[in-house]
Amino acid sequence: MEQPIVHTELHGRVALVRLASGNPLNPLTDALIDALVSAMQRIEADPAVHATVLTGSDKAFAAGADIVGMAPLDYATAFSEDLIGRNWDHLRRLRKPLIAAVRGYALGGGCELAMMCDIVIAARDALFGQPEIKLGIVPGAGGTQRLPRAAGKSTAMLACLTGEALPASDALACGLISKVVEPDALIEEALRIGQQIARHSLPVIVAVKEAVDRSFESSLAEGLLFERRLFHAGFSLADQKEGMAAFLERRTARFVNR
Repeated sequence: MEQPIVHTELHGRVALVRLASGNPLNPLTDALIDALVSAMQRIEADPAVHATVLTGSDKAFAAGADIVGMAPLDYATAFSEDLIGRNWDHLRRLRKPLIAAVRGYALGGGCELAMMCDIVIAARDALFGQPEIKLGIVPGAGGTQRLPRAAGKSTAMLACLTGEALPASDALACGLISKVVEPDALIEEALRIGQQIARHSLPVIVAVKEAVDRSFESSLAEGLLFERRLFHAGFSLADQKEGMAAFLERRTARFVNR
């Protein structure tokens, strides 16, 4: 029987999803992204899961795109088949929080996949970069768009125009990632953060993610109005009543996720 190329396991309300293509560099083939999308859609549909940790192998989160598969393509084929957009765009629309746990290489598509996540925790041996220029092509899964938003224009230009990788310490300093930990502690720390998120009300978790994402897509005035409407709408939730009652009664809230 063929082994799955994406492994999923549950840790309470947190799913741990591991890219396991059989190649420790985890090249992001169409088959691997399709399998990841399928796994994430199952998680999205499961009300018992509140957050997900996405990781790769000890050697690489993902070292880049499937160059073997891409090399023969021409413009007409890439355009008509909607290369990258066909499956990657499903990941962009995920509503539950996604935490990247990165060891080793996160290059090209691997870096772009990490940047699609909401929180990025990296081991000290992690390397982030957009080396597409060395292949004679522009990044195609958000490298020129998400990287300047996360790390600033100058860092993004340096990474995209030279193709040189950033070590985890530099990625932390420029705001590309959230935290650096020792390699052996990576999954434990990512799951801890996931579980810290997952103890809260799922409707509120989803609303917070949506509001923060909106800040990158709108003006400040529009973003503030969107946030205010979500804030007002929160008073319709049973979890708001429970959360505030628990605070006033000095006890732990028991959210019912509605």
